[in-house]
Formats: sequence, C-alpha cells, structure tokens
Amino acid sequence: MATVYLIRHADVENPRGVLYGHLEGFPLSSRGRERAKALGESLRSSGIRHIVSSPLERARETAEVIASFLPGSEIEIEPELREAEFSRYLQGLRYWQIPLLRPRWYLHKFVRRGMVPDDETIEAMGGRILEVARRLAREHPAEASAIVSHADPIQAAWILLDSRPHNEREMYRKSVDRAGLLKVDFEADRPVRWEYIKPPLVEGEPARKKAS
Repeated sequence: MATVYLIRHADVENPRGVLYGHLEGFPLSSRGRERAKALGESLRSSGIRHIVSSPLERARETAEVIASFLPGSEIEIEPELREAEFSRYLQGLRYWQIPLLRPRWYLHKFVRRGMVPDDETIEAMGGRILEVARRLAREHPAEASAIVSHADPIQAAWILLDSRPHNEREMYRKSVDRAGLLKVDFEADRPVRWEYIKPPLVEGEPARKKAS
C-alpha cells in the first residue's frame, strides 16, 4: 500500500492582504516557516522520500523546509499542482474589492465553477491533484510520498474522494488549514482510505480543544 500526503503550503507573507493567486513575491512568513518546520518534524517517521510541489514560491518553500527534515528526499516541480486557475482573475486585489471589480466572480461563486472563461470545475481542479497522487502511488508502491499544493485544489480533491456534491458549500465545509494535510492510502492507484490531519501547533498559538 502506498501513502500520499496532500499538503497545503504554510502561512504566507502578505502585509497588504491581497489575493496572491499565481503571483510571485509571496514567500512564507516567519510564522509560515515555523509551521513548515513543525510539519517537517512531525513527518520525520513518515518514510516520505518523494515530494512533488506546485511551482509557486510559497509551495516550493514549504516543500524545501519539509524536505530538510527528511534525509534522502527529493523534490519535483509539477505544474498540475498549481493554484486554482480562476485565482489569476482575482489576484492582486483585496478581498473587499472583488465584488466591485471582478463581476465574473458572481458566476464562479454563486452559480457554478467552470461556467466562465479561465475557470475550472471542481472535478477538473481536484482531478489534476489526484492524478499526480495516483502517479506517485504507481511509481512508488509500498512507499510514502508528498504533494504540496494549495487550498482550493486540495479541497476539490477531498470532495472527489468523499463523492460529495460539487458545489461551493462543499468546497469550504471541509477546509484544509495552512500546513494541514490529507493522508491518502492507495491500493495500486486507487484511493482506499483518507484522513485529515491538522497542522502542528507553533509557539504562541493556543492549545486546541479536544473533541468531546
């Protein structure tokens, strides 16, 4: 059985509070680097040797920090792990500006993803993440690998794994935190079991309440 960890990049340096989408110049913040280090530490015993990352800076940096805790691991850059395509239309704006300046956002958000140019359906977006995961499971059977990508693509992949409805509510009903991950077990290239693992706490964060 192969295991593939689907990891969202850690916290980003974004002092202006804009949507960074596919823009370069948005590295990890100091909190993000600490969180990536804590995640790498937590994965020391995972057996991960193969890490595939989105080409975007924040994902690459997260992958590099994690790899520093995994002796012998290698990093591959894979464009299919990129951020959601529609974020190109929104990038550079602050959240409050979107309804005023990006009218196609209404169709994307409140009707259905994939209806407007340069948008992706949930199936297409999540499918490209899972296809990379299946490839890793085929190429490295009985081993552990990791993918570093972005919130929307990973959350879309989670919808596909769960066979949930393809709508906006489901996109955010189960959210992947920064440096959070989905651990997916494969038999051959078929996902058979998956679970969400919250990001590790870093200094200064309050302890999480235990589930009752």
